[in-house]
Amino acid sequence: MIDKSGFTSRSVGLAIFGLLSLGDMATLALTDGKSPPYAVAAVAALLGLVSLVLVVHAHLDPRRPLRLLIALRVLSAVTALPAFFVSDVPAGAQAAAAGVVVLTAVGVLLTARGRALAVAR
Repeated sequence: MIDKSGFTSRSVGLAIFGLLSLGDMATLALTDGKSPPYAVAAVAALLGLVSLVLVVHAHLDPRRPLRLLIALRVLSAVTALPAFFVSDVPAGAQAAAAGVVVLTAVGVLLTARGRALAVAR
């Protein structure tokens, strides 16, 4: 389960999820009310807070299932998708949304890979 760099896939995935969670929590403080709207920022902050708690628990107990954490992170990425379809979204917000979606996909793949390797052993 440990690759050549000494990190497990699960640990790297959890680190990505932790950073995304912190970013979600900061969204409420960084919004101008328009991009993203306050309601979206509040949902993102709540998802970030719950996700961060789950990241800490998953890090402390490697046997802990990650299904809820992965579901929350995917839900958070889905809330970023309207940035590509709503008019008048600043390019910076679109770039941030793209980063969230890509990092979420990488985090899911890494944590799922780590779980598959753990189950295989």
